[in-house]
Amino acid sequence: MPQDPMAHSTWSGLSLLNGFFFDHFGTMASRLLAIILYTTGTLLIAFSHPEISNILFPGLAFIAVGSDMLLLTNMQVGNLFDTHRSTVITLYSGANSSSPISFLIIKVASERGISLHHAFFFLSACSIIHLMRTFILMPKMHIPYPLPEGYTYGTDQSCGQTKCNTCCFPRQTRDNTEPVQGVEGIENATSEQGNPQQTPQTDSFKQCVLSWFFLWHLVWVSVTALQINLFISTLNPMLTQLAHGDTAQVSHYTNAFAYTQLCGILCSIWNGLIIDRYKGTQRAEGETEEESNLRSVVLSLFLTALQCLLFSICATIPVLPLQYLTFVLQVVNRAFLFGGNAAFISIAFPVCHFGKLKGVVNATVTVLMLLLFPCITLVNEVLDGDSLYINIALCILCLAAFIHPACSYIRWRRLANQRRRSARHLPIMRRPSLETMKTNPRMSQAPLRHPQKGHSQYPLSFPQPTGS
Repeated sequence: MPQDPMAHSTWSGLSLLNGFFFDHFGTMASRLLAIILYTTGTLLIAFSHPEISNILFPGLAFIAVGSDMLLLTNMQVGNLFDTHRSTVITLYSGANSSSPISFLIIKVASERGISLHHAFFFLSACSIIHLMRTFILMPKMHIPYPLPEGYTYGTDQSCGQTKCNTCCFPRQTRDNTEPVQGVEGIENATSEQGNPQQTPQTDSFKQCVLSWFFLWHLVWVSVTALQINLFISTLNPMLTQLAHGDTAQVSHYTNAFAYTQLCGILCSIWNGLIIDRYKGTQRAEGETEEESNLRSVVLSLFLTALQCLLFSICATIPVLPLQYLTFVLQVVNRAFLFGGNAAFISIAFPVCHFGKLKGVVNATVTVLMLLLFPCITLVNEVLDGDSLYINIALCILCLAAFIHPACSYIRWRRLANQRRRSARHLPIMRRPSLETMKTNPRMSQAPLRHPQKGHSQYPLSFPQPTGS
């Protein structure tokens, strides 16, 4: 997430448009647009100088929007790894959180005599790698989930030649029908092969956004992100006050905070491992996909809310050495938040709405980040850099983040209890005896009737008896 105010506002505000563009036009078009924006931004910074310093602002905005689109297209790679899907998604999110390491390398290179302009020209040239990956490895539309049978990715090694028209080559199905590609193809194939009345209907985007499940997720993300961003915004005045104006100590703690931000990729992967660990456990008999999804994310949601509360408490205690622990909790909480947000949306909602829902979350967080400006003004101008009262208020507000994991747990237990009650009242199906089937041949094709409700369920058929 970019820390420049203009870049952050542009990134979050256009995330919703990025999501719609990705879901509608697919991977290749989205990545080409992202590469154009990213390369334009790096070139604007490379050509900047004091006389035209204003081009730095659109340059940072282009880099922010382009990198967000690239991240969105990369997250679908997790669909290729069914048992490690959330781990791959959180790994990409953690790599994005640790991206400031590139500017640390540029800073060190600048101190060694390499021009800043040459460094950004090099970053612009690295866009060739993104183009090669777009045309050689990435699909034209989307990577479906779950993957259809025989789905291949990238170069089909069995053919001995490279095929780059779509870069995803699902083989023909067993009945020699057209290859299934994307979410729409899977749904059509399912409806053609099975009974259309039994095909599960995908919730619409409006139904997903207006559901209480998603609204509590918005609260969970917004409260945690507000705490993290307010801490970053008030870090320098807080350290100045705790160090009693000692600039050497302030510089030391600021550098310690900067280096901890580089560890986001190491922290985020643990969140994905937790989710995949619980999703990969053996299901109970009759457990539905929704139950399995809820069971896998409850612990992750709770741990993120708990980290946010502990982080807020440590930031509230005015002890300077304790801020080392605060820095660690901040980077862990940040990694769990953004990686868990993407993983939760990919698990709990239809894949065809992933980009749009992620964009709604980012846009909502942007609106709530407007609260940062009055809070910063209050700390700097009214409280003389003392953020104690603001931190106490945020500690209380962080308790709202526990509502989402609590609701998810209650919903999971309710579904599990309903499944157990249904299993206890399930009628016992007995196979008619051979003598009965001989005297009444229609018995083998008679529909099964529920003994309590008295209506037909599914036809129960048995092989016809042979011989006399």
